[in-house]
Amino acid sequence: MKIKKSAVAGLFYPEEKSEIQMLFSEYKKYNSDDVNYNSRLVIAPHAGYVYSGYSTYLSLSHLSGKNIFIFAPAHKIYVHSAVIPDYDMFETPMGRVNLNKEILSKITQEFHLVYNNKAFDTEHAIEVMLPFLSHFKTDFSIVPVLVGDCNANLIEEIISRFFSDTSNSFIISTDLSHFLSNNHALKLDNLTADTIETNDFNNLRHKQACNSVSVCAALKFASENNFSFIRLDMRNSSSVTNDMTSVVGYGSWLMYDGEKNKYIKKYYSDELKDICLNSIVSKGKYSPAKYPVVLNQKGSCFITLEKEGQLRGCIGSIIPYRSLINDLLHNAFASAYNDPRFKPVLSNGIKNLQIKISLLSIPIEISFSDEGDLLDKIVPFEDGIIISDKNYRAVYLPSVWEQLPDKKTFLTSLKRKAGLTDDYFSDTFRAFRFHCEII
Repeated sequence: MKIKKSAVAGLFYPEEKSEIQMLFSEYKKYNSDDVNYNSRLVIAPHAGYVYSGYSTYLSLSHLSGKNIFIFAPAHKIYVHSAVIPDYDMFETPMGRVNLNKEILSKITQEFHLVYNNKAFDTEHAIEVMLPFLSHFKTDFSIVPVLVGDCNANLIEEIISRFFSDTSNSFIISTDLSHFLSNNHALKLDNLTADTIETNDFNNLRHKQACNSVSVCAALKFASENNFSFIRLDMRNSSSVTNDMTSVVGYGSWLMYDGEKNKYIKKYYSDELKDICLNSIVSKGKYSPAKYPVVLNQKGSCFITLEKEGQLRGCIGSIIPYRSLINDLLHNAFASAYNDPRFKPVLSNGIKNLQIKISLLSIPIEISFSDEGDLLDKIVPFEDGIIISDKNYRAVYLPSVWEQLPDKKTFLTSLKRKAGLTDDYFSDTFRAFRFHCEII
């Protein structure tokens, strides 16, 4: 039996099992988010636990499955394409971890990956994941893959090949920016977060993540299957070292089966309502000390206020250009005090307000040949619609269908709102659709 000995116990993480368990207990106490979502794919950092252990803990706490693929970068030696190990077990202070030899054999046969134990012998990017897996799971095996000079399509093909079996799950092991100044790192890591959170696999660059190939593969897979990435944590090494001149960035995400806004509505509706109400009560001065990390992702919302069933204010953003937490705070305040159609809400009238939060998806342009073709493609009661032509633009949320259920009437009214005539049409007339999650 071939057993790979631990290479970084005592260096990247504690050498004793009891110390590791104590550390995990601290992570659990620190984590105030009790969302119980089982994800089939997560992105997790692989640095020493003192730097990124909590971030990795958050990712792997959501990981389902019993056959765990781990795609990690080869740090120690050059690897052409990607390689797998010919071991039976990996040894860690938490116990031995079995390799799934059957799946590894299929990978060699179907994708022509070769065995290379030397690449794994001193590699940390897979080993640091194993104590977490042993903590969260009692029955599992791993499928370790070290990625080198490789095309992302290969990794995406492996994920796609094995994803249909729900007993298989995937870890993308990666750190973010390396050895930049803190200010530079924050900018680059925020750009990387936006790239991940919009599944923009075409625009992720190597300098943004040390395992950018596997991250790109995961983003491509998610994009093709309508999955979303939910941010769990973002940090860098300066929080530990206080060195702002040369830092390493870390982030963790889970892959969600659906749109991000559905996730937010399902798990955080009460928090969003409290945020909006407090922004109105404080007249825009409210700044929450704690809120769900996913609200740091870019997002757009409309806040609609009603009193006794009548509109009392509605302000929102169409395109996500700032964090959702800031969009909520700003639009809640503005809907109560800055909607030009209404006088500002009085303090004694706040308790009588009904607050509706509309979380907008990213608008997608509709291709059409003429107005009739556009009307055929609009889906009533589902689509929010934006129209624009030169300096004219208007938007209707999906809720407007309740007042204007006929498609022709809906579009005509939207033209009037934009300042256009009822029969207006031109070669430069554009239309976009979006969806809303209503809280």
